[in-house]
Amino acid sequence: MKHPARVEETILVTASAESVYRAVSDLRRMGEWSPECVGVWSRSRHFEAGTRFIGWNRRRLWFWFTSCTVIRAEKARDFAFSVSTFGMPVALWGYRFEDHDSGCLVTEYWVDLRTGRSAPAAKLLGLVFTGTPPKRRSAANREGMRATLARLKAVVERV
Repeated sequence: MKHPARVEETILVTASAESVYRAVSDLRRMGEWSPECVGVWSRSRHFEAGTRFIGWNRRRLWFWFTSCTVIRAEKARDFAFSVSTFGMPVALWGYRFEDHDSGCLVTEYWVDLRTGRSAPAAKLLGLVFTGTPPKRRSAANREGMRATLARLKAVVERV
């Protein structure tokens, strides 16, 4: 069975879309809620469209980095960044924010960009560096999204 090329998870957060967006778009805080991303390095303190950064990730015994670029930063609506490794596209990660009577619906999404001629190499590198087989990546990301959104909710609702 082919793994899905896109995964999404949504959670209701009892906070405004602006405050949730502010937390998510400060990528230096990603390590607070992500079970995989342990840190981000960037020359910029503000993450807007075009900002480049390095993502540091860990999963069990594996530790790796990715090159990333913010591609959308629409305040309180959408925040997304592309991920590549060794110049090969890997994924698009993003967050959508939607006002709700009880706060804000936050959807985290992932799109697999390991397609085309570079796909076999990108998938092999993914296995070597992350320890996750390509056919398991969608499920692993879904699990990670659920944890990320639950932690984000807990942090934002405490404020």
